[in-house]
Amino acid sequence: MYFIGTRGSERVSGAEAVVRGLAGDGGLFVPEFFPVISQEELEGMLGMDYAERAGLVISKYFDEYDGEALLSALKTAYSRFEGGDAAPLVRLDEGTYILELFHGPTCAFKDMALVVLPHLLRKGCELLGIQENILVLAATSGDTGKAALEGFKNAEGIKIQVFYPNEGVSSMQRMQMCTQEGENVSVVAVKGNFDDCQTGVKNIFGSEECRAKTKERGYLLSSANSINVGRLIPQVAYYFSAYCDLVSSDQIAMGDKVDFAVPTGNFGNILAAYYAKRMGLPVGRLICASNKNNVLTDFFRTGNYDSRRSFYRTMSPSMDILVSSNLERLIFELSGRNAQVTAARMKSLSETGKYSVTSEELQSLRTEFYADFTGEDDTVDCIYEYFTEYGYPMDTHTGVALSVAARYQEKREPLDPVYPMVVVSTASPYKFPQDVLYALSGNDVKDSFKCIKRINLLTAMKVPEAIKSVRYKPILFKTTVSTAKMFDEVLKFI
Repeated sequence: MYFIGTRGSERVSGAEAVVRGLAGDGGLFVPEFFPVISQEELEGMLGMDYAERAGLVISKYFDEYDGEALLSALKTAYSRFEGGDAAPLVRLDEGTYILELFHGPTCAFKDMALVVLPHLLRKGCELLGIQENILVLAATSGDTGKAALEGFKNAEGIKIQVFYPNEGVSSMQRMQMCTQEGENVSVVAVKGNFDDCQTGVKNIFGSEECRAKTKERGYLLSSANSINVGRLIPQVAYYFSAYCDLVSSDQIAMGDKVDFAVPTGNFGNILAAYYAKRMGLPVGRLICASNKNNVLTDFFRTGNYDSRRSFYRTMSPSMDILVSSNLERLIFELSGRNAQVTAARMKSLSETGKYSVTSEELQSLRTEFYADFTGEDDTVDCIYEYFTEYGYPMDTHTGVALSVAARYQEKREPLDPVYPMVVVSTASPYKFPQDVLYALSGNDVKDSFKCIKRINLLTAMKVPEAIKSVRYKPILFKTTVSTAKMFDEVLKFI
């Protein structure tokens, strides 16, 4: 399998796409074609564990990697997840299910791919004969950072540096990152929001001078963000796994369609669901759920992407994003894989903050996706109501997705098909303890660990070890810089 750039004519192997992260012109790598999972293969996945399912899906794209070594790496990685199942499916009521993706080492869905990426990156370097060390850079809105740091901790020949918005993450997310241990890790706060961090990292990747200076010091740049296709492809696997679990538990019959509702910020998670559908998974609609930063909702409704708007800090900070990088991959598909059109639209976004698609393209989008957003009050109400009725506690991002999913189901026309709804739960409630406690009880408590204790008393939900242990760890990273100084921190680190 080869990968091509969304803005030009580059064609590279899977290993090179993973190692480089971004195409030379700033575009993103996408598969040259979508491999198909046949019904026979899907039926065979029913008897597999999660690592085996993931191995089948990932190997369809990265076929130059040794399959046995990949499966071994996956089994080792997913054995670290609490509960014995990396991606359990929980039934809420008739037709509504929660796909829990927060049982990994950092309690967020980013673990699902970032426990795999180090293997893909190391083996990719071996396949390409690369001798230099690798410097992995990541911009984070909270969850990617910790998951990437944990995934690459003490990895031989690799250093990782994470940039996060100084006031754009939860206190627990900040503690998780800034207490990170490891000889090869660095964490830097940036004055601004996630879009500023992401733009700063992209500018470093796009600068020949920056690449030259890092190479002089013996390092090649790579990315841990979902702009790296090595992050994106492992996420496709859990949509197949959720479907198989529905079939195995007799909730649906093989071939029945399923809707997925995904809390969406940078668009990688829901794009993985779209890729699963293109591979043959029986998917109905993809529900794109946003918070008050509803740039994606407006895009799917009007065909106009306009990032020139007010930025809001919300209780679902991992979705506080106005420039959704992974949308570029969907725009590329939407345009008939026209790299020239995609490049022109991304240039317009960079220079003017906006771009538009055609009316025909918008209609095509609407057949695949439904988009809506939920404000803070509705998110709180959703968390409270579902806990009261079903005894199910959830984090704020899941609250956004479930609220939008419920509204979508209510708005269906009488003749519209009704499919089971799988809501993707992206983080443990304990990662956002102040807001979750407020939603459950109305109590506004500032101390994170007091909130955790009260949530535990209210819900009896086990507190993950990764959350409990943070309390007693020293803060190791305290640096805050402007976006203009980000590369200076890179050079200091290497």
